[in-house]
Amino acid sequence: MIMSDTVLIEPHYLPTIEYFCCIDPYDNLLLEGHEHYVKQTYRNRCYILGANNIMPLTIPVVNGNSKIPMREIKIDYSQRWAAEHWRSIKSAYGKAPYFEYFADYFEKVFAYRPTFLAEFNERMLTLCLKLLNANKKIEWTNSYQREQIAGIIDYRSVITPKVNHAKRQVYKPYTYIQVFGKDFAENLSIIDLLMNEGPNASTVVTKSMRLE
Repeated sequence: MIMSDTVLIEPHYLPTIEYFCCIDPYDNLLLEGHEHYVKQTYRNRCYILGANNIMPLTIPVVNGNSKIPMREIKIDYSQRWAAEHWRSIKSAYGKAPYFEYFADYFEKVFAYRPTFLAEFNERMLTLCLKLLNANKKIEWTNSYQREQIAGIIDYRSVITPKVNHAKRQVYKPYTYIQVFGKDFAENLSIIDLLMNEGPNASTVVTKSMRLE
């Protein structure tokens, strides 16, 4: 039984379906912005399904090896990552049923050039929630609290690409039709689900939740 209406979690780049399974039951979303940035995580990485295989998309950052709070991590614009990511997404989902409905929304976010990764992730998250018809209040932490905050569900650093989702007991794969591949690719970025399922995406998220 859920006793809280607030979930605490770090901001991811075009988060996985599992991420939305975590936050779906809660009205309020508290984003952790004061923890030290952790490299090789979903904070600056997502996965989409291309014609040949699952593709990682990674946002380059400045001083990612330093102990810098997440909200202070800057995006490295010396690389043309945004154009490359959008080109990869168009290649992967150009023939998906709902690409033409959602493409302009995503392209506008990719065209935006915020200084900080956290701001970019929040814009993408806000857009994805809008397309999922999920009404949530988003706020940021004021400081870093190591211990779990009373009355708040803490999912910080739970979802990681280094550990298979089956170990976490949050997400159970609910299959839907994907553009490429004979076998269903589990737990990709939410953009895969949105482009393929459109208005049914929120239902798939609900059916993907592992309810105990």
